Amino acid sequence: MVMFFEVLLVIFSIALIAIVLLQKGKSAGLSGAISGGAEHLFGKSKARGMELVLQRVTVGVAAAFFILAIVVAVLK
Repeated sequence: MVMFFEVLLVIFSIALIAIVLLQKGKSAGLSGAISGGAEHLFGKSKARGMELVLQRVTVGVAAAFFILAIVVAVLK
């Protein structure tokens, strides 16, 4: 049972890495973070289309990853 959850954890971690790498950057690096990158953080820009789908999938996969990590830690 533990091995099954560990394999799922590895699959979700690879999926999370891939989904994050598919998303485009939201600011212009360090200068964007200092001079106004917070605008993106608090929702001034609305995501549409594929960006919105990737954001929602990222949240779902990240939540599943954390839950699986906790489950594996408790079972060991």
